[in-house]
Amino acid sequence: MGIKYDKLFSLVKERGKTEYWLRQNGISPSILNKLKHKAGGLDARTIEKLCRLLQCQPSDIMEYVEDEKTID
Repeated sequence: MGIKYDKLFSLVKERGKTEYWLRQNGISPSILNKLKHKAGGLDARTIEKLCRLLQCQPSDIMEYVEDEKTID
């Protein structure tokens, strides 16, 4: 599965912010769309920008989830 960003959207809501607020503060709609649809990752600059905006650590907005292995 890899990196999941579900924690990001929970934190945004918890902080009383919106996706519109993120867009107003320099997070592009295409980045938000990729994160919502699990269609890609973030570069270090975007992670840094999100952490600065939300005053958090990277582990507050993302987590690594190991792939489930099929047992034969």
